[in-house]
Amino acid sequence: MKKVQASNDIIGVTYSSRYMDMAIPKYAMPEEGLPEKVAYQLIHDELQLDGKASQNLASFVSTWMEPEAERLMQESIRLNLADEDEYPHVVEIEKRCVNILARLYHADSNLQSTGAATVGSSEAIMLAGLAMKWRWRKKRQQLGLPSDKPNIVMGINVQVVWDKFARYFDVEPRFVTLEENQYSLSAERARPLIDENTIGVVAILGSTLSGEYENVMAISDMLDDVARETGLDIPIHVDAASGGFVAPFVQTDLIWDFRVKRVVSINVSGHKYGLVYPGIGWVLWRSQDFLQKDLIFHVNYLGGEMPTFCLNFSRPSSYIIGQYYNFIRLGISGYTKIMCSLKDRANYLQHEIEKIAFFETISKLNALPVVVWKMKPDSPFSVFELTEKLRQYGWIIPAYTLPKNIEHIAVCRIVVREHFSRDLIDNLLDDMKTSIDYLTQKNGKPSVSIKHSHWKVC
Repeated sequence: MKKVQASNDIIGVTYSSRYMDMAIPKYAMPEEGLPEKVAYQLIHDELQLDGKASQNLASFVSTWMEPEAERLMQESIRLNLADEDEYPHVVEIEKRCVNILARLYHADSNLQSTGAATVGSSEAIMLAGLAMKWRWRKKRQQLGLPSDKPNIVMGINVQVVWDKFARYFDVEPRFVTLEENQYSLSAERARPLIDENTIGVVAILGSTLSGEYENVMAISDMLDDVARETGLDIPIHVDAASGGFVAPFVQTDLIWDFRVKRVVSINVSGHKYGLVYPGIGWVLWRSQDFLQKDLIFHVNYLGGEMPTFCLNFSRPSSYIIGQYYNFIRLGISGYTKIMCSLKDRANYLQHEIEKIAFFETISKLNALPVVVWKMKPDSPFSVFELTEKLRQYGWIIPAYTLPKNIEHIAVCRIVVREHFSRDLIDNLLDDMKTSIDYLTQKNGKPSVSIKHSHWKVC
């Protein structure tokens, strides 16, 4: 029997010793393959070392779906969405999803809904940004004006994909800085950055930093003033990656979507509060007028001729199937019940967090089901020490500094997702109390008690 090699570059094996007498290399393909059960078990056991999804409070991404949805997704995992001629029913389901979302976001029902499934909101944002750039450039060229210096205006709190879009597609990003107690884009602070080269303004429906919804109507009103003063017609794109599946069901009176005339495109992540596994996103336009034909390609080598406007060509169908399952399984009432329950739990958690003497919340109760807090100046420990201690109990909670101009503020954020029950919240609060007691005693301060209130969850 060959001796098993001990090295950092070798994956050691114990349970499979009855099948194999050598470890396999980590970063090179082994000379001989493994039995299927051994290969499965080897990978399965390594993945078990990762954190528990039920204790991951950092991510917005869904970690649970119903077994029936998983079965449908497994059945369709081998279907390539790009092959429209071979799989027309998958394409039809994508079309249905686009129309469902367009109506949810109050697009004109008399116009043909225009949109597409994407690999998360990142691809959706790239496509929406390109559409704004192409439309702006075409108008400039028709007027005989320079079109080589486009810019886009947005809060510095945007997700990193907007930085990527600007860099990849040669658009100047003009960031509106934030202020203490002002953690989202304001129309007043955006106004000075707008000029004839602005392709659009980005408004976020649910900031990843604080959970806040930016005021789309106020931004639109400001752009109306710009139009009256300068003649510039500046559109809005709404990044609804997180809030696009929350606001329509919880904050029903909020006007942020295609009811606002300057909103020309919207992106939303199905794998966040759309309740689908990663990665699925959606991009929608008010009408075909806002998607330039130059950006659409036509191919015929998979059968019939088909249009394509995506950064990825071959794409999985399973996540679209999972999204459609949720739409018809839950309906308006189902999504409303789930999102209201998430908000109730987030509100309960926020009220409990606010009872802790060292904490000050910055998240809003009328936004995403997210709780964000910072430490008060006299706190004997930092948010980084707190989250590090909580990791010992398995909880994954991010701690981070806020963007430029308020980078001296560090916060913790908890994302309330469907799996995060009231019982788990109380378990977290108990572990948080133990952690706070440890950290305060470590620093020679008196401990802080936490008493749970009987907050009603409807």
